[in-house]
Amino acid sequence: MLKRKVEQRLEEWKNTEHHKPLIIKGCRQCGKTFSVLNFAKKNYKHVVYLNFFENPDFTSVFSGSLEVDNIIMMLSALLGKEAVFEAGETILIFDEIQECPEARTALKFFQLDGRFDVIGTGSLLGVKGYGKEPKSIPVGYESIIDMYPMDFEEFLWANGISEAVIELLNKYLNDETPVPEALHNRMKQLLLQYTVVGGMPEVVQVFVDTKQMDRVLGVQRDIIRSYEDDMVKYAEKRDKSRIKECFLSIPKQLSKENKKFQYSIVKKGSTSSTYEGSLQWIEDAGIISRCYNLSITELPLDGNAEKDVFKVYMKDCGLFVSMLEDGTQYDILQGNLYGYKGAIFENLAADIFAKMGRKLYYFRKDSGLEIDFVIRYKGECTLIEVKARTGNTKSAKTILRHPEKYHVNSAIKLGDYNIGRSGSLLTLPLYMTFLLRSY
Repeated sequence: MLKRKVEQRLEEWKNTEHHKPLIIKGCRQCGKTFSVLNFAKKNYKHVVYLNFFENPDFTSVFSGSLEVDNIIMMLSALLGKEAVFEAGETILIFDEIQECPEARTALKFFQLDGRFDVIGTGSLLGVKGYGKEPKSIPVGYESIIDMYPMDFEEFLWANGISEAVIELLNKYLNDETPVPEALHNRMKQLLLQYTVVGGMPEVVQVFVDTKQMDRVLGVQRDIIRSYEDDMVKYAEKRDKSRIKECFLSIPKQLSKENKKFQYSIVKKGSTSSTYEGSLQWIEDAGIISRCYNLSITELPLDGNAEKDVFKVYMKDCGLFVSMLEDGTQYDILQGNLYGYKGAIFENLAADIFAKMGRKLYYFRKDSGLEIDFVIRYKGECTLIEVKARTGNTKSAKTILRHPEKYHVNSAIKLGDYNIGRSGSLLTLPLYMTFLLRSY
């Protein structure tokens, strides 16, 4: 069974006094249902599970009065002995809650009642054009957790890397001392595997069980097709083709030297007014992350972001690689990430940062200065350069030489290196990206 970080957050939620009903948001097939059910079975005597997508009849329970006693009576009639309601011992799980907006509205009444815990999961919550908006979102009566596909650390756990080993890596990072060669090489190998496999739980399980990359690719491309099906099924009619065109343009967008997202790449002559809503749909569905250009390298980063200048990365690097031509997986596993002008390396870093909950920013000027990512790290604005091969960090060094202009005193170079430092520039192996947790 794959260990997920969200289970710890669910434990913390349950142990918080007077906790509110919980919504778990995330893209399709990122493991929401499995994690919630696993947690529920371990922590409650009774679990009442409703899947509104698989069984639309459940929505009728919420079509009348939303008083908790009425809902319980209706569910008891519908489910019989399967539904046991015992105060403090029963949890209700509303799976695919976006299919029943009234169930989300009902969370307010469950919160006020207080006898039962409730968790709702949703994969297309807030997606424009979905057409099933609740009459009243229970603002103040629900808590929300964003869930992502498995991150690199969870992938390491799935492949037998213990938390003790991760803590050891953390010590090497903090001490800025090189990682021993055997461990360094094993971590590099796992990073290449993660680049190809990504973090969709079904894909990771197939990889762990079989190590057969053709099967991994088959499952990934099935997921991509299911995303495309959602675009056709749930988007507004006039947006259907535009959303799919935006989605399929992502590899082409990242193959450019200047990776800024350009609507004219989606379709020749098109503008933001035509495709802006379509791109937003894909982002709201949890499939992509935007990385915004900064007007200046200075905290607060969000306050200096240019909202109309951005790059787009796939939230899950494995899915991104599966969209590329056949043979790309083999090249990556051989250590060749040079294709697509460094896009694979960059998407890998974006995947790791985004799944940490970091917002993504970069810095590019027409003068030629370009920094792949900029983060807040240990209280400072820190430049992040991602290198697919050994290369200089000309832009970072230029910025570091002029702190009076750019207000930056530290930079990190990520790539095929061990740990080292040269003045204000810290060099790290790319697999250590997930350890850059400090804000």
